[in-house]
Amino acid sequence: MTEKKHTNKWLLHRALKIPWGVELSGNFRIICWAHNNMSEIADFLNRLEAKVAEQIRGQRVGYLLGAGSSYLDGAGYPLASQMWNLIKDQITDTTKRDEIQAKLDTGAQGLEHALDLLDSGQAVEGPHRHLVTAAIAELFEPLNPPLDLHVDFVTRLNHKAAPCIKVFSLNYDPLIERAAERAKVRLCDGFGGHEHAYFDPSMFEERIGRIRGTHKGRQFDETTKPIHLLKLHGSLGWYECTSLGLRRCDFSSSIPASTKRLMIPPQRRKANETMTPPYSALWSAFRGCLGQDAVPINRLACFGYGLVDEHVNAVIEGALARTNFTLLVFTKELTDGAWARWSSRKNVVVVTETRCAIKGEIGPGHSDLWSFARLSKEV
Repeated sequence: MTEKKHTNKWLLHRALKIPWGVELSGNFRIICWAHNNMSEIADFLNRLEAKVAEQIRGQRVGYLLGAGSSYLDGAGYPLASQMWNLIKDQITDTTKRDEIQAKLDTGAQGLEHALDLLDSGQAVEGPHRHLVTAAIAELFEPLNPPLDLHVDFVTRLNHKAAPCIKVFSLNYDPLIERAAERAKVRLCDGFGGHEHAYFDPSMFEERIGRIRGTHKGRQFDETTKPIHLLKLHGSLGWYECTSLGLRRCDFSSSIPASTKRLMIPPQRRKANETMTPPYSALWSAFRGCLGQDAVPINRLACFGYGLVDEHVNAVIEGALARTNFTLLVFTKELTDGAWARWSSRKNVVVVTETRCAIKGEIGPGHSDLWSFARLSKEV
């Protein structure tokens, strides 16, 4: 078989979603239609790959990481849809556990919705959310997923010329921190210190360099440009102590007794919680980076984020009002509602396994361009 015929046959199998090796037969008109459209499919996918490469390798790019970037095909941390079944047995308060389960059994659409239904809305939060975050932390603390992809990701970011690239994360896990440490890449997460690090957001404003004498006088040369990691929903190891303030301990260790864990649970109340430290400083940086700063980013690349968090989406919506801003969404799948809301926009690129969009132009899905395994080598 010639190379051209082999390529056409491969594209035809892909268009019809027929496994390679299965001979085509049956409805001749469908096959002819697909054959006639193969060049259009190939053209769309080629343009999609070119557009993605142009955008995420461009200047002033920020990154937003969702749960899909930490899933690692099941070898990493679980997705939100899996969480309840994995943590419910760790909630020892059987009454509260049964109340959450009852909401899920009677129509609540996921854990977030169940916690919302159980929230009285009072200033003091109910116990359900704290039980859930403690169970999530207990599940996550002993996990030690492979770091190869995240090492690739932070290493490639570190080689960029841009100063202090921003990585915003919605995840609790420490994959980025551990990968940076493994790769000897300097990273700033707003904490300083060692055994029980303290939070100081002014660290994001610091620059590392040396002062040298020149014929123009003393001049500052920036020698290291750390990646800025801003974990918008908190993290394993983060806690608040009444006497010591906001702290961070080892990611695989339990927080000290009588302290409050700083992990915003999957619940709508999180919109209110982001108004208090440390979240207020992190979210202020997020909003500034997307439009309020003097020199905001021009592109936000979302890896593994399904556009389901309205508090996050509201900030992105504001950025999309800028004519020089592009949103890039890479996720295995989107709900029909999210697809309808974002795919038609003229400054949005969406890449999923089953359907893609290039600034309003709709096309077929891509086999792997949505995956963190591919994207970690594309940045």
